[in-house]
Amino acid sequence: MGNDGVENQGRRRFLTATTAVVGAVGAGFVAVPFIKSWNPSARAKLAGAPVTTDVSALPEGQQLTLKWRGQPVYVSHRSKAMLDILPTMDGLLLDPKSDNTDQQPEYAKNEYRSIKPEYMVLVAVCTHLGCAPEFIPELRPQPFDPEWKGGYFCPCHKSKYDLAGRVYSGMPAPANLPVPPYHFEDDATIVIGVDPASAKSTGAA
Repeated sequence: MGNDGVENQGRRRFLTATTAVVGAVGAGFVAVPFIKSWNPSARAKLAGAPVTTDVSALPEGQQLTLKWRGQPVYVSHRSKAMLDILPTMDGLLLDPKSDNTDQQPEYAKNEYRSIKPEYMVLVAVCTHLGCAPEFIPELRPQPFDPEWKGGYFCPCHKSKYDLAGRVYSGMPAPANLPVPPYHFEDDATIVIGVDPASAKSTGAA
């Protein structure tokens, strides 16, 4: 009888402890999504939330890489010498006038494929099989092109693009590098993911 009392008391303690643990675990499962809802930025970015960057400190001839919708985006600062090369490239390119309207917004369908000539914004995904092209801005001979005039080279299957992301003729890649929607919030701030018209209509610029 005495032993039964001890056993019952021990059993009650075990059940009480187990219930408390299960309750705590259950509360944990409930709390996790609630806490995550306080910080939705990563999921929002993946879903396509705009990405803002200050390019005021980006030197001429250099670029930075951002992430938008899970994809890398290149933002390059082109020098005057780089811009002067672009009109001379047409004979080497598959789509020099950017007639494939799927590859850029209407406001980037120009000689520079950009809003401001000096700043280029490109989705850094080769239009062949999705590799990331390398930025090689130097206007000098390269192992893959003895008359290289600067641009992007895809190391996976040797596709070449000029400094506006326009693909060379005869390459595995079938189209120019895409220009994402973007606008300038001010002279030095680029917002990727929102075009100028949308920014004006929402008062974002």
